[in-house]
Amino acid sequence: MYTTNFPTFVLAQANASEGNAIISMLPIIIMFVVLYFLMIRPQVKRQKEHKELLNSLAKGDEVSTSGGIMGTINNVQDNYIFLEVSILNNQAVEIIVQKNSVIGVMPKGTIKSL
Repeated sequence: MYTTNFPTFVLAQANASEGNAIISMLPIIIMFVVLYFLMIRPQVKRQKEHKELLNSLAKGDEVSTSGGIMGTINNVQDNYIFLEVSILNNQAVEIIVQKNSVIGVMPKGTIKSL
C-alpha cells in the first residue's frame, strides 16, 4: 500500500543539493569580494604610497612624524633619520627617529612660519 521508491528519492535529493550548495556559497563569496575592495585593496595602496614617501626622503625636507614632531631632515640612513627640531644657544637640536614614523612631507618653510 505504501510503496515508495526510496533509492530514487535519495538520488533526487542528492542531485538537487549539489546545485543548492553552490548557490548557498554565493553570498559568502560575494562578501569576500566586497571585503577585498573595501578594506584590503585600499590598505595595500596606502602602504605602497607610504613606502614611496619613505624612499623619497632627502636632506632638507620638512617632515612630520607619527608622534607629532616636526623637523628638518639633516641625514637619512637606512632605518633612521636625523631631524633638526629646534635651535638652542645657536646650536641645532637634533633627534634620531625611525624612518617608518614619518607620516608626511610638509612644504618648505612650514616650520619657520610656526
